[in-house]
This record gives sequence, C-alpha cells and structure tokens, in this order.
Amino acid sequence: MINRTLVRTKVVQTLFASFGGSDHTTLSARKTLLNKFSSTYNLYIMLLRFADELTTFAEAQISENKKRAQVLHQPYTANRNFVNNRIAQQVFNHRRVRNHMDDAHLSWDTGMLAVESAYKQLQEMGFYKEFMILEVPSYEDEKALWRKIYGMLLDSDYLSSALDEMEVALDQEGWTTDIDMVLTYVVKTIRHMREEDGDEWELLDMFASEKELEFAKNLLQWSIEQADENKELIASALENWEADRVAYMDQIILLVALAEIRNCNEIALEISMNEYIEIAKEYSSDKSYVFINGVLNRIVKDLKAANKLFKFASR
Repeated sequence: MINRTLVRTKVVQTLFASFGGSDHTTLSARKTLLNKFSSTYNLYIMLLRFADELTTFAEAQISENKKRAQVLHQPYTANRNFVNNRIAQQVFNHRRVRNHMDDAHLSWDTGMLAVESAYKQLQEMGFYKEFMILEVPSYEDEKALWRKIYGMLLDSDYLSSALDEMEVALDQEGWTTDIDMVLTYVVKTIRHMREEDGDEWELLDMFASEKELEFAKNLLQWSIEQADENKELIASALENWEADRVAYMDQIILLVALAEIRNCNEIALEISMNEYIEIAKEYSSDKSYVFINGVLNRIVKDLKAANKLFKFASR
C-alpha cells in the first residue's frame, strides 16, 4: 500500500519535526518514520471498517423506525437493500481487519458523528436511491455502491473533522492529510473483492514489498548523514539569496531530494526531481516549488560537470 511517493512525503515530515527538535539521531527519526507508516495503515483499516459502521448505523435506523411505527400503529416495511450488503459483512468478518482493530486499539466511537452525517448525506444521493429500488442487488451492484460512497467521502468536511478528533483520541497522526490518498486504496481494495472469497478477501499489506521499506530506511539515513554536505551544495547554488533565509520546509525538501538524487541511482533523475517539486506544491508556500526546481537544477548541473552524479535520465 505504501509506495515511494508516500515514503518521500513521510521522510520529509519526519525530518521537518526531527531537525527542529533536540533529538535528530537516525534511530529516533527511524522510529518516528515507522510510526507514521503505522498511522497511515491504521487509517486504511479504519476507512475499510467504515463500511460496517455505516451499515450498522443504517440497521439501527431501521429498528428505530420500526419501533416508532409500532407505537403509532402504522404499517412499516423496511427496505433492506443497503443493510444486507455483502461488502460490509465481508469487512466485518475479515480476521486481519478485526485483529488489527483490536491490536491497535482502534475504534469509531469518537467518529460516530461522521457516520451519522454520512448516512444522512447518502440518503439524498441519486446513486443510493437507484440502488435502493433494485429488486435484488447483485454483488457487483454493491461494490459499485461502495465505490461511490467512498467517492462521496472525498469531499466531506464531516469526515475530515472526525478524523481530526480521532487522531487525538486514538494517538494517531497524519490522518487528515492522508485521507484522500488512503481512500483511493480503500476503493482499490473493494474493486478487487470477490463474493466467492468470503471472509478471506485480499487486504493490502502495509508495504507492497520489502524494497519500499528498504527505500524508506535508506532515504532517511542518507538525508540525516549527508545533511551537512547537502546544505553546502544548497548554499553554493543560491543566487543572490542567503541560506539562512530559505524557508525551513524548503530546506528539508531540498535535503531529502538531494539525498535521493545523489544515492538512489536506479530511479530516473526526472522522476526524483518531479516528486519533490510536487511535495513542495503540497506542503510549502505557493512559489516554493519554482524555487526548489531552480536550486535542484543548478546543483544537478554542477554535480554532472564535476562527474559526481551517476543518476540516469528517463529519456
């Protein structure tokens, strides 16, 4: 699940906090980085479990409506298309999901307001109304419904607010910044679910391979151990600008970018540079990406001229 794009972002975030504190050893920074990865994976599990939480809430609403109808002596026939969906049941029954929730002490208790808000919004959505009038929804109908529900959550303020509170309550971090990306992984997971797999459907691992974890550890180590060397390269590349005037986040992004460019030869130069320019667009000031692009280009040009750069170009 965690790819190199996310690894780069988390290394930048880790060093931003680490270099600004009193303890920025490789050991402590690595622990912080791994905790960030764990928090991201916890969010993935939590958002998957949202399917069961929303379905359970809908079931509770049917029970309340039934009781109200009985008190008023009115007929009531519940439409159970949604509450009977097999996707939520498969999520609830998945052993790894349940064990992870228990082991990491995760719960939606603090975020139930988001569940309620999502259900209210869902009832007004055209795709939900179309699903509810189906005579017998197929498994593929249910998968399509959940992909649309998670798409609805992408633009919801209530989910962001709930995750903000849940980060504190559950001792997590990065949930509100990772939500869009993690939701895409949840949708990908649902897309690949099959009814015949029952409760043993495929859950994404934290890392797709050991290579991604190794890349993360190496990138962090290079960034810390070569920080002084790379600061000198940055200072020499600045034109009419003093190094101590460079924004702190921009310094961190440049340090990590140079660590990758100088050490990770198997990744094309353009890919490395573009990745950190995108990070600057997301996490730094409006014009920072232009500044970072310029500085990196000057440093790369100098390293090439001195035969100190062996990274290949993608074209």
